[in-house]
Amino acid sequence: MTEALWTAVDNYIHDALVPSDTALDAAIEASNAAGLPPIQVTPSQGKFLHLLAKIQGARRILEIGTLGGYSTIWLARALPEGGRIVTIEADPRHADIARKNISRAGLDPLVDLRLGRALDVLPELASEGNGAFDFTFIDADKQHIPEYFEFALKLSRRGSVILVDNVVRDGRIVDTKSRDPDIMGIRRFNEILAAEPRVSATAIQTVGAKGYDGFAIVLVTEDI
Repeated sequence: MTEALWTAVDNYIHDALVPSDTALDAAIEASNAAGLPPIQVTPSQGKFLHLLAKIQGARRILEIGTLGGYSTIWLARALPEGGRIVTIEADPRHADIARKNISRAGLDPLVDLRLGRALDVLPELASEGNGAFDFTFIDADKQHIPEYFEFALKLSRRGSVILVDNVVRDGRIVDTKSRDPDIMGIRRFNEILAAEPRVSATAIQTVGAKGYDGFAIVLVTEDI
C-alpha cells in the first residue's frame, strides 16, 4: 500500500462520485495561484462534510479555519433556505481569496466570514447570543484544537455534531514523547474528549491524496 495507490483510488472516487464542479475547481485554482498551502480537504472529503451537514439537518454551521473557502463552499451548499455558516480565518490574505471564491460560487448571502484569531472571534460569537450551531467543522492549527473544541462545545446544543480534521498526523499521535505542538494539541484534545460526559465521540483513520490522517466526530448528547 502506497500513497500513489491511495491517490489513484481518490481520483477514481472523485471521477465516479464527485464530478467536476466549476465553482469548486475555480476555488482550488485561485488558491493555488495565490500560493495558499494545498491543505484543504479533498473533493471526496468535501462531499463527506456536505453530506454530514445535510444528514444532520444543519441550519447553523460553524467553521474554524477557512483557508481559501473550499470546504466553506461545500458546507454552505448543504444549508437549507434561511441557513447560515460562520467561518473564521486568521490570515487576511487567505480570507481575501476565500471571499472571492465564495462570491464566485454565488454564496455570499449564506456566508459570514470573520477575520481574526479564532480564540478572539469565538468569545465574540458566544456573546452575540444567536443560538447554538448545529454543525461545527474544526480545521485550523492543531496546537489549539483543545481550546477550539471547548468553545465549539459551548456554542453547541444537544444533537449538535462537531467534526475535527487532521487528528492522526501520519500516525504520530501515538508518540507519547513527542514535543511537536500539533501532536501535543491533538493528544490533549483526545484526553478532554475522553473525559467529557456530555458527548459521544470516535475517530477514524483516513488515507488518500493528502496522505495518512483522520477525522474525529463528536455528537453532543446532553444539554450544554
